Amino acid sequence: MSFVQDFKAFAMKGNIVDMAVGVIIGGAFGKIVSSLVNDIIMPVVGLATGGVNFTELKATLHEAVLDPTTQEVIKEAVTLNYGMFIQNIVDFLIIALSIFCALRVIVKFKKAEAEAPAAPPAPSKEEVLLTEIRDLLKQQNK
Repeated sequence: MSFVQDFKAFAMKGNIVDMAVGVIIGGAFGKIVSSLVNDIIMPVVGLATGGVNFTELKATLHEAVLDPTTQEVIKEAVTLNYGMFIQNIVDFLIIALSIFCALRVIVKFKKAEAEAPAAPPAPSKEEVLLTEIRDLLKQQNK
């Protein structure tokens, strides 16, 4: 097969399409969770901790260098933004918990589906014939 045909066969496999849909939905879900953390959870946490804004928490390693005459910044300050890091950890934990809960529900559905009793197999022609013979013999004995 040619390269294009190989690629088409690869791209049209069900798993690849499902994975692409999952990546797109995951990206959108990540934005929703980020908004939940940034706009709802962290302000409440900040309020509970005395009005701390976590996005502004940082440690300055090197101060900014200013031009003495114009007071313009020549070199930016070097900072460790640990507040953003804390916020991203909360973001990750919420996403991980959501995925765990979703997978747990899926596993329960699959387990319930697997435990559902299967319909008994249809009797073979021999079994049907033997059943008819048995029923005829019972009728003759009456």
